[in-house]
Amino acid sequence: MNTQTPRLKSADAATSDEYALGFYTALLTSVLTLVTFGIAFFTPPISGPSCQANCITYPFTDIVARFPRDYIWMYPAMLMMVLFVALMACIHQVAAEPKKLYSRIGLAFAIISAGVLITDYFVQVSVIQPSLVNGETEGIALLTQYNPHGIFIALEELGFLLMSFAFFCIAPVFSGANRVERALRWIFRLSFVLALGALIGFSFAY
Repeated sequence: MNTQTPRLKSADAATSDEYALGFYTALLTSVLTLVTFGIAFFTPPISGPSCQANCITYPFTDIVARFPRDYIWMYPAMLMMVLFVALMACIHQVAAEPKKLYSRIGLAFAIISAGVLITDYFVQVSVIQPSLVNGETEGIALLTQYNPHGIFIALEELGFLLMSFAFFCIAPVFSGANRVERALRWIFRLSFVLALGALIGFSFAY
């Protein structure tokens, strides 16, 4: 009897730790997401079909002056993606055993999404600007974030589509009848449908 008691306490403590880590990871992810998109909203790249004046156009070699202003948001965005994977791992850890297949699939797509987006942002801050400063402009037009149909935008679209699909996959984990879990199921499912619809719509429009 005595040898079993510590095991039960240890299991309870581990469960508490898992929920606590999940809570704080979710909180930090939310805060960092607001900060990242707040910075990005006020520093949009002046190019593409939405640009109205003083737009940067092909071959996008005059963007040196925009550094680091237009790139600041990418640093917290990379950290945000790390927290996103950690959050999905926490959800998978606390998911009920019959639902772990869904959370495992969601975690797998979250890792792929984070890998795509972190690589995309890291290339911008560590390759594009040093290349321009050193007069190495070959291939810049295809890679830079200022190209509305370049590799940066394509990878970002892919990354966020995979992210929304990761949330779609974990929706069944929240199978409770309470309002919070019902809301989460609808949000996760609807976000993927809207993301996919937006990608299709913008692809046809532009």
